[in-house]
Amino acid sequence: MKKFIIAALAATIVTTPVMAAPYQSHDNRGRIEQNHRNDQRQVQYRTNWKKGERFDYRQARNYRVVTNYRQYHLREAPRGYRWVQSGNDAILIGITSGIVASVLAGAFH
Repeated sequence: MKKFIIAALAATIVTTPVMAAPYQSHDNRGRIEQNHRNDQRQVQYRTNWKKGERFDYRQARNYRVVTNYRQYHLREAPRGYRWVQSGNDAILIGITSGIVASVLAGAFH
């Protein structure tokens, strides 16, 4: 009985990586091609942000953190906040919470 359990355990250890591998098909020239599902989703960019909602940088168009705020005539961000760009808008967000504190539409031309 002990040998049977050890053999069954060894068989599952050996076959697990084979079963977890993605499906591979051979073309007529002997090359192996992996079939992957196309999980790339079309990103929906937001054009208007509102005060009090959570800012998600993945939905922001042309996202970047603004470090030279004076160049764009923005006031200095208070402690715990930072300016970010989303499209042509300057958005003041909380660093830890991600909540929008202020939106200046058209700050970047």
